[in-house]
Amino acid sequence: MAADSPGTLSIDEPLASDSEVAEATPAELEEKIAAAALAGHNAWMLTSCALVLFMTAPGLAMFYGGLVRRKNVLSVLMQCIFLMGMMTVLWAVVGYSLSFGGSGAWVGNFDYLFMNGVQRYWSDAAGGPVTPMYTEDIQIPMLTHMLFQGMFFIITPALICGAFAERMKFSAMAVFSLLWGLLIYCPLCHWVWDGGILAYGSEHALAGGALDFAGGTVVHISSGISALVAAILIGPRMGYLREPIQPHNLAFTALGAAMLWVGWFGFNAGSELLSDDLTSSAFAVTHFSAAAGALAWVLTEWCILKKPTVLGASSGAVAGLVCITPAAGFVQPMPALLMGALAGVVCYFACSKLKHALRYDDALDAFGVHGVGGTLGAVLTGIFATRACWNIAGESKLGLIESGDPSLLIGQVVAIVVTYAFAGVGSLILLKLIDAVIGLRVHAESEQRGLDITDHGEEGYTFA
Repeated sequence: MAADSPGTLSIDEPLASDSEVAEATPAELEEKIAAAALAGHNAWMLTSCALVLFMTAPGLAMFYGGLVRRKNVLSVLMQCIFLMGMMTVLWAVVGYSLSFGGSGAWVGNFDYLFMNGVQRYWSDAAGGPVTPMYTEDIQIPMLTHMLFQGMFFIITPALICGAFAERMKFSAMAVFSLLWGLLIYCPLCHWVWDGGILAYGSEHALAGGALDFAGGTVVHISSGISALVAAILIGPRMGYLREPIQPHNLAFTALGAAMLWVGWFGFNAGSELLSDDLTSSAFAVTHFSAAAGALAWVLTEWCILKKPTVLGASSGAVAGLVCITPAAGFVQPMPALLMGALAGVVCYFACSKLKHALRYDDALDAFGVHGVGGTLGAVLTGIFATRACWNIAGESKLGLIESGDPSLLIGQVVAIVVTYAFAGVGSLILLKLIDAVIGLRVHAESEQRGLDITDHGEEGYTFA
């Protein structure tokens, strides 16, 4: 691979054989080493892309699909599959550019519109095709970075769907997801991961910015608060708190949770954007937090309800995964165990006591797990972050325990508040507008019959 210009590589030869390496000059040897490193990093990142997509379907699709009633299982699966298609197209055309184009404080630009500057192009100077690379320091193709970030763009609105499951029009869901992705996710992504107002150390940062390794604010807090707004605005399901509304297939849910657990290694460890020593650390803490979350949730409900449940173990694992997401590149394994355990307990009470006390119908606990768990994780990142994992601040220490300085914790809290306000108010405005134009909720008869048959003309289970 021969360098064509800064940030680009021209792919014009295979990796070297042993004899070629032995005969190479120092400059040629350095080039071949770089080519080998690129191959390894890119292979891991493309694997991570597949793992994160796997989280939406079958992972989230089965997790959510098992939690709804039998008459609505296809509606949940359809939401996940449809969003995989629609959000991908949106990301390719304009979403990536709005998220990662330019260097402004508030939103990207149109530099990468229609994949301009991202896709491979022909160079007469190089005499062949050239692949734009992400940055000088992170030598992976921009196409790989675009794909990886695009998988986050897919799953985030899919998480919100859990709040209004079984009662929102499919058309309203589609319009809301499209507008939410463009107007809320893209700016927030730029704020956190492309040098905007919430990026740690950015010249534009509020209160110094926040650490968010893999999406505590961008994915979980934003989707969680948007889910809560949607659940309150659209109202509870028919019969909520008056009659039992039970999951129809907990086997689906348990298998979906296991798939999410596996996929989350791409979500968190992949966010290093390279395959290196920090990737191993992020992988380990992701696994530890999930394990502690599952254990803590089960032990909590075992003490209270006198029975350990499959649903509790599944939900606890996801809560632990959510909590560690912002911290994955910044905390050590033992704090990760504590973070997961706290998430299991706190999210258990959010999904049981808090929801029932406030009487909102977050059908599949999108806010209770993702909103609450993401908030907890962002705060704990400010406490447990250490430069021993990532020396992101140069000579400065990071978290409250390591430094004794609350500056990072304050930055984390500011980012949480900004995300809550921006995503919450933005979602309220979008939902109100959609309700006025096409309506949010299905008719009572459709809700009673189930969305599978009324929205899609299909049934999940046919018994001949």
